[in-house]
Amino acid sequence: MQRNRVAPAAGVPAPPTGRVRDAWREFGARLRHWRRRAGLTQAQLGAGIGYDHTAVSKIEHGARRVTPRVADRIDELLGAGGELSAACLRAENAELCVLDALSPALLQPPVPGEAPLGAPAPAPAPPRLPDYGLLCPLHGAEGCTVPGPAEIAALHAEFCAPRALDDPSAARPLDAATAHALTGLLAAHLRSGETGDRPCLAASVERTLTAVLARLAAAPAAQRGPLVRLAAEHAHAAGALRMQDGRNATAMACYDRALTWAGLAGDQATQVGTLSDMSILARLDGDPVAALGYAREIDRAAPDRHWAGAMGRISRARAHALAGDAGATVRQIGLARAHLDHIGADDELDVPWLSIASMRVRVEAAAAAALRDVAAATDDPRLARRALRAAETALALLGPDQLPASRLLFVVRAADCHVCAHDPGSAVDLLGPALEATGATALPALVEYELRGLRDRLAAHAPRAAHRLAEPARS
Repeated sequence: MQRNRVAPAAGVPAPPTGRVRDAWREFGARLRHWRRRAGLTQAQLGAGIGYDHTAVSKIEHGARRVTPRVADRIDELLGAGGELSAACLRAENAELCVLDALSPALLQPPVPGEAPLGAPAPAPAPPRLPDYGLLCPLHGAEGCTVPGPAEIAALHAEFCAPRALDDPSAARPLDAATAHALTGLLAAHLRSGETGDRPCLAASVERTLTAVLARLAAAPAAQRGPLVRLAAEHAHAAGALRMQDGRNATAMACYDRALTWAGLAGDQATQVGTLSDMSILARLDGDPVAALGYAREIDRAAPDRHWAGAMGRISRARAHALAGDAGATVRQIGLARAHLDHIGADDELDVPWLSIASMRVRVEAAAAAALRDVAAATDDPRLARRALRAAETALALLGPDQLPASRLLFVVRAADCHVCAHDPGSAVDLLGPALEATGATALPALVEYELRGLRDRLAAHAPRAAHRLAEPARS
């Protein structure tokens, strides 16, 4: 992968235009008027629509969008006679000018050429959305039901049929069942990426992305919003699968396009996840400056969101660790943990798949890696022991049957912390059984990357222990 020192801000879409902001402020002002006229507090209205009172406050101040479906429910609840529904549609129409200006380059897949037809994911699709960090492009955080396996297969085949790609203008608009099927299938592909054939899964995701872009090119502006969101989610997923397979240049191409599409769709969760993964790729390239730049962009993508603040701060910590700055690393880890303490209902409305435990897993696992990196660079066993505690916390929070690839990564990381703490015997005792359990299975690229670092440190300080962890034959 080539080094990229271009300022990451250049690839991040600008905030909404003044016209869009004014339209949502108008909706918020009308909502406040009708709520007060109905004699309801923000908390009472929120209870009626399943929102926290802080979310209602943000809507009334124009800082938060709502879907037409939610606007219709509020309109009916407050007896606004369609006024709120109409105001929501005006705000959405103000956003269409952005979607109507999609350049031809953004309508092309990030990887040139036709993706081969991939096999279906062996993991079952979830029964409902949101799932695995994915929201329905039509219903968002409200949630929806995913069709059964046979219907998913039929809807996906119809959506990606050659005739639909050859003449997308003749295809019908994206209906709810197809949107649910495509998103549910994407969640299944991502789960399968933990243990399955990642190149095949990536090809399948990219083929669906090509079909989404073909529809997007022919769709009128009013129908582009959900398709742009689908494009962002599929491009991000393709990048994640490519990165797990060690295809870093291809992964970066997917991430770059996902970031732009997510910005156009107002999809903060995909923006934050993409920027975090771009920071990882920069670290793998040995470029702390670019890694720190992508981490800082997370604050711009989702300001005043504690879940995003935790992701941004822990990404900064890892970038500082790569640069060997122990003080900055420790400070950023502390700030990330402070954000975790403030995650609440409003954050869960942004990312309904989020839980405090899942965010703590991410933060503690990354804290372990950052502290391990600094401990290795400074030969400081105290930092290594702090890193080990963080790694053990992440492992304890991750159930024994959850995310096997992530669990193996955390085990490798914990073993490496033992090495950096001058305890190679414990490293071998912990890691040996985990590697034997993988057999001849190809390891994800990130696991291989960390395993190489561990073996190098063992070889330098404890060659006998390194010999006991000789790399098994792999297919």
